[in-house]
Amino acid sequence: MRISEASALALATRLLEEHDAPHDHAALQARVLVTAEMKGHPSHGLYRLPRLIERIERGVIDPQTKGTQRWRADAVLEVEGSSGFGPVVAMAAIERLAPHIPDLGIGLVAVRNANHLGMLAHYVEAIAAMGFVGIALSSSEALVHPFGGTRAMLGTNPIAIAVPTAEEPLVLDLATSLVPMGRIHHHAATGRPIPEGWARDAAGNPTTDPGRAKAGAIAPFGDAKGYGLGIAMELLVAALAGSALAPDVRGTLDSQSPCNKGDVFILIEPSLAPGLPARLSTYLDAVRASPPASAGEPVLVPGDRARRRRAAASRNGFEIDQRLWEDLNALSRPRILAFEGQRS
Repeated sequence: MRISEASALALATRLLEEHDAPHDHAALQARVLVTAEMKGHPSHGLYRLPRLIERIERGVIDPQTKGTQRWRADAVLEVEGSSGFGPVVAMAAIERLAPHIPDLGIGLVAVRNANHLGMLAHYVEAIAAMGFVGIALSSSEALVHPFGGTRAMLGTNPIAIAVPTAEEPLVLDLATSLVPMGRIHHHAATGRPIPEGWARDAAGNPTTDPGRAKAGAIAPFGDAKGYGLGIAMELLVAALAGSALAPDVRGTLDSQSPCNKGDVFILIEPSLAPGLPARLSTYLDAVRASPPASAGEPVLVPGDRARRRRAAASRNGFEIDQRLWEDLNALSRPRILAFEGQRS
């Protein structure tokens, strides 16, 4: 079925408010989920909302806190997340640090013990909109096997980068695993097999069964390269945030455990070289205009596809599993919401 952005935001915000989240916290968390849907990443979208609500009910999310911030150095803001919503804790810290960046040149936020962030693109896009280069890193439970291994020892350890230009920023958002674990869970929830090569089961054997993959390990992207980047991110986040390492991380995929992963955000003042934003935009346009490998499939730069999907979803709505939408409606305490859209 197809629903509108406004309907999705209204339902998600109201559900969170009904579970004791202040309006601004609920609206921000809802926005992160709905934007993931609109960009074509339902594994990070409304599928996660029932678990967020269950985590509030179990007391492992505090929907009212923004965490506790402390200046560790002039350019380093340390945050104890105190089990708050990941987006709320992160954006509160980013917004506190941002006014200092023109004087500092560079600054860093290190967060521990906040809940799942969702897509990291949200944060670096916000940083780029402030006029800064943004880098975001996050850690997770042990979900990825090392290159040459079979047991999950690393997190999916995503990284996102945004560079402002004269037009839209360059936005890169990727996990160091072949796929995020959320996609495995989404395949399991929708009863679809996963492609070969994505994961191994608990015994270390390749599998296309998402249920077996959930108990096993995801492959690193690019074999040794993804593994190397992933383990570097593992240590970097733990070293900066003082957070747990992957085998001891809990709370991003379950409903019972306090979340103890780490997040790092870096804000950088770009060069003031004359005409630099325009030069960056011109370069990206030249990349887009370069000869495509397949006719009719133009070259894109990171962020293009997600922006196009989001724009189309804003105009026309987006597809969502009908059962999920009905389940979300059933979670509402008033249990009344107009059913809108059409079935596909």
